[in-house]
Amino acid sequence: MDLSKIVAIDIHTHAEEPCGTHADDGYDALQEAMKAYFKPKHNHRPTPHETAAYYRERNMACVIFPVDAERETGFRRYKNEEVAEAAAANSDVLIPFASIDPAKGKLGAREARRLVRDFGIRGFKFHPTMQGFYPNDRSAYVLYEAIAEAGAVALFHSGQTGVGSGMRGGNGMRLKYSNPMFIDDVAVDFPDMPIILAHPSFPWQDEALAVATHKPNVYIDLSGWSPRFFPANLVQYANTVLKHKMLFGSDWPVILPDRWIADFEKIDIRPEVRPLIMKENAIKLLKLA
Repeated sequence: MDLSKIVAIDIHTHAEEPCGTHADDGYDALQEAMKAYFKPKHNHRPTPHETAAYYRERNMACVIFPVDAERETGFRRYKNEEVAEAAAANSDVLIPFASIDPAKGKLGAREARRLVRDFGIRGFKFHPTMQGFYPNDRSAYVLYEAIAEAGAVALFHSGQTGVGSGMRGGNGMRLKYSNPMFIDDVAVDFPDMPIILAHPSFPWQDEALAVATHKPNVYIDLSGWSPRFFPANLVQYANTVLKHKMLFGSDWPVILPDRWIADFEKIDIRPEVRPLIMKENAIKLLKLA
């Protein structure tokens, strides 16, 4: 990856479609509900290789990951190895993260170590609402221990989610698990493990800012929302005390980077802070240089 040519690093993109494999029955209904929530201007769910082509065309890099929520949703997971192999084939633009349900316990911890060792995985994505767990549940700690020992990053969805929104019973997904205050315990117990709070954390934005301000190892990515809807306190902290801990993220493919960046250019972010958010903070966090 030639960082001198990369203009931005998107810290939050999803691996949507396994190559040549259609998703489980029922997954289309979940995707249709997400379309109603996000109102994307496209209907295609891209493969990692198509994602790489999109970012390469724009001289951008991105972190890409699946979400292992098969226990809660019943949808089989997109194999971490397949995503990692696709990233390796597009290593000029793709940075591989993995996802493991913490309920897999010691088996999940073994998988995490193997993925870092054999596949170059740099971090792990958690979605407490989709995976149905409190991030500070001690049963998850065996997996966190493996991640911390490997020097990898833990990225947690926080706040409300578009997944299941509008479906009967929210498709069984409980928002309470994604309160960022639960991450405060994780940051205390794993002080050397870099942690990313994904998204503006509605309705718990103040909690997210408090945790990121208080804990040196906690960062915030700005994905999942158009910047024109960012709350004033998030913009204020991004410009000041958290300017070195804010990260550009789109939430590809439901929010396109082109749209996110266009809206980001219109909000009141200081000129000296913009390059930190768009690229420099991610380079430091991910140890790319």
